[in-house]
Amino acid sequence: MTAAEFEGVAKAYRAGPLVRRVTALRDVSLSVPAGSTFALLGPNRAGKTTLLKLLLSLCSPTAGTVTRLGAPAADRRTLARVGYVHESHAFPRHLSAGELLTFYGGLSGVRGDDLPRRVDTLLERVGLADRRREPIGRFSKGMVQRLGLAQALVNDPDLLVLDEPTEGLDLSGRLLLRQVVREFRAAGRTVLLVSHVLGEVEELCDRVAVLVAGSLVHAGPLADLLRDPATGTRRPLEAALRPLYEKEVAA
Repeated sequence: MTAAEFEGVAKAYRAGPLVRRVTALRDVSLSVPAGSTFALLGPNRAGKTTLLKLLLSLCSPTAGTVTRLGAPAADRRTLARVGYVHESHAFPRHLSAGELLTFYGGLSGVRGDDLPRRVDTLLERVGLADRRREPIGRFSKGMVQRLGLAQALVNDPDLLVLDEPTEGLDLSGRLLLRQVVREFRAAGRTVLLVSHVLGEVEELCDRVAVLVAGSLVHAGPLADLLRDPATGTRRPLEAALRPLYEKEVAA
């Protein structure tokens, strides 16, 4: 079973009167197995964010099909089983942390006494219990990131999508995030991680896909990518990615 499936996906954007179309993805076919901790890597402007937007129904493909949790991505009902952490949240600044989690929990279908209990538990876990009633506009970037993690977990998702989730987090926040990923892995749930922090990818992920200039250049177990084809020994992830990223320069 797959948590996400992309088949022959292409995406082009209308850029303006002088540049009619910009191609962000080219014929990408990729499967994210259910229960995997999957890293999506690539240089800037490789198409990673566009792929996530397609998965989250924030845009539609120009060609190809996208499946999320066994249903077409256009079926938004499965979004209630997805948690999403963005690198730069735009939460309403007038809401308090408690109000925000209550709002998103309700949107995700959390009902009854479960919702206030879950809000309390998550605020405690991310270290914001004492700021529950404070407006988000007073939060630091790191605090907003912690709140974003709580918001992504409020619906107890089957698929957790993390887009540069450690941006702005201090050491304790990074450790918390790693623990959440480990818990998802132990529970057989799926994590899709976009990150430039290669050490975290090596530590947390078991599968990886690499996008370069909108095209998929590698997909498979992380262990296979880390195996040096010349010697058969393990190499650093940076060394494994360098020749793949160089294809962007050649293009």
